[in-house]
This record gives sequence, C-alpha cells and structure tokens, in this order.
Amino acid sequence: MKIIFHKTFVKHFDKRIKINSSLLERFKVRYQLFIDERNSDILQDHSLSGVLKGKRSFSITGDIRIIYQESDGIIEFLDIGSHNQIY
Repeated sequence: MKIIFHKTFVKHFDKRIKINSSLLERFKVRYQLFIDERNSDILQDHSLSGVLKGKRSFSITGDIRIIYQESDGIIEFLDIGSHNQIY
C-alpha cells in the first residue's frame, strides 16, 4: 500500500495540525494505526456519501478527520480538519 498526500491535505495539515503538538502526536499515532490495522474500530473508518461519494474518512480525534480515496493500491489523503472544515 502506497500513501500519497494531495496538495490540499499538505496545506491544511501544516495550517491545522502541524502547529499543535498535541494534534500532531495524535495524527502520528492514528496514521501508524491506519497503516498497521486499517480495520481498527478506533479509526471509525467509513465511506462517505453526497458530493464525497466514493471517498472515505477516518478519525484522528473526536472531531478531526482525514478524507481519503483509494485506487489501484494507492491511497491518497485528500484533506484533514474538523468535521465543519472538511464536510
């Protein structure tokens, strides 16, 4: 499995997550869990509907989420932020 980061994800990660050491640490833990055990209930991974149909989301914290899509064995992280910021 290869993970790539969309430019929007990188921009929002730097602005919303990287500047907060607590959120950055939570991201690192959940990112590793996503790599090791994507089906973990802790991630609350689920498919999305509406305009985001075909994409998936998983939780970093109770409110912080990552939106991603998977195609041909490549996972692309599209966005990261609070529920209100990314939906």
